[in-house]
Amino acid sequence: MDYTWGGLVRQYLYLPTATITAACLAAALTACGAENRETRADSEASAVPNHQPTDPFAGKSGAEIAAKAISTTAGAYSLRMKGTTPDTPSGLNTLDMVFTTAGTCAGTMGKTHAGSIQLIITYDTVYRKYDEGVLRAVGTKERASDVEAAVDLLAGRWAKTSTMSEEGRSYVKFCDLDLRMAAYEDTDTSTARRDGHATVDGTPAIKLSGVNGKDKFTLYVATKGKPYLLKLVQRPGGGKPKALTLSDFNKPLKTKPPTGDILNLDRPPR
Repeated sequence: MDYTWGGLVRQYLYLPTATITAACLAAALTACGAENRETRADSEASAVPNHQPTDPFAGKSGAEIAAKAISTTAGAYSLRMKGTTPDTPSGLNTLDMVFTTAGTCAGTMGKTHAGSIQLIITYDTVYRKYDEGVLRAVGTKERASDVEAAVDLLAGRWAKTSTMSEEGRSYVKFCDLDLRMAAYEDTDTSTARRDGHATVDGTPAIKLSGVNGKDKFTLYVATKGKPYLLKLVQRPGGGKPKALTLSDFNKPLKTKPPTGDILNLDRPPR
């Protein structure tokens, strides 16, 4: 591990962008997504009788409904993505973020039962705060002295950098909703088939199921209001389901920048 100021900070600053990329959000047909136990995945999208008083998708095939949901969701200027991703080299595997098409975002990423990173990106500044648990969790392969130095420097303290810096530009790309939804729009939904109805966080939805190679996937599309994509569940090779929930479409990002003791990474101490 590079023990210089720049090397030490960069080791931890690049964690989110190396962990969760646009490719990881390419829809339930990819190996990425959010992983929960099957019971949780099923309870969050509880089954209801396979009929509703009206069918907003009458005459549409499952593939057509899926394509419509993706295009509608891609038209939102902001949304929230929440789930648990597969383990990555850095160890981060949870996500709860609000993204916008302006490249601003706010939320948390982390490691189950270990800790998290808070992230806020405004139009000109990237703010993030690591807790001690996540710094130690992602530093298990590093020298103990280096991990302690990172904990002393970063744990529990907001740090900032300009969106025009090298690190800042990578975070802006990470938060750009247009880039994320472009991956969805390239998804092949031709195998999607109607599979009854469900509710996702209280919103009625139509359930679509399909296969991609050895992987099975399920999409939940809102049947009330605009046909947004509400949830994606993937079962890779018969393994544990991976789920990603989308919500809060077109709601403004109200998070304010932090105040107080903020470490300015564009101006390292002399």
